[in-house]
Amino acid sequence: MGIFTKDIQTLDDLFVHTLQDIYYAENQITKALPKMIAKATAPELKSGFEMHLSETEGQIKRLEQVFQMHGHTPKAVTCPAIDGIIKETNEVSGEIGDKQVLDAALIASAQAVEHYEITRYGTLVAWAKQLGRDDCASVLQQTLDEERATDERLTRLAESQVNRRAA
Repeated sequence: MGIFTKDIQTLDDLFVHTLQDIYYAENQITKALPKMIAKATAPELKSGFEMHLSETEGQIKRLEQVFQMHGHTPKAVTCPAIDGIIKETNEVSGEIGDKQVLDAALIASAQAVEHYEITRYGTLVAWAKQLGRDDCASVLQQTLDEERATDERLTRLAESQVNRRAA
């Protein structure tokens, strides 16, 4: 059994499949973030997760826009990668008693999600351009920029405060 369905024959098919994958992932992230907000103890981490939840909801709307621009109905396909990251987050965070260490673990998990999203959106932007869909690429680039900025904010928060408290 291959990684992809036999319905993927062209770069365009792969582009649509990857849109469906990240659409699923973003929707799963909106379900996971409230749990992460509830577990976070550092106020700046809680507020960062709250901001990212709102941002993710906007990213889902943008994905729906790209689907429509490309002539497709928004549809999700299961993304085992994001499911695995979320499962690991739940398992690890359930094993940590120290609140400062928990905050550090939550940042690490959030960055794992961000890095996955950055790879997906970067690929989608490149493929959209290759397919002559600069309109789609432009919309996807907005989300890629947001994901990179979120990752940078998480790094700054971890390095300036959270990791030090956990040490």
